[in-house]
Amino acid sequence: MDVYRCEHVMDLFSVKETKAREIIKQLNDELKEKGYITVAGRVPTEYFHERTKIPKNKDESQ
Repeated sequence: MDVYRCEHVMDLFSVKETKAREIIKQLNDELKEKGYITVAGRVPTEYFHERTKIPKNKDESQ
C-alpha cells in the first residue's frame, strides 16, 4: 500500500507543514472511525485522492 507523508501533502496542497499534518490527522481520524488501523503522519494514497478529489496523476512527478 502506498502512503503519503507530510512532504507529499505539503506539495499537493501548497501548504506549510502544520497544515499538512492537520490534513493527515483528519483523514486518519476518519479511517479510525471506519475501523481501520492508521499510522501517525501517513495516509493511504488511495483514500487521500478519494477524499480530496485531487487527480492521482497530479502527484506522478514526485
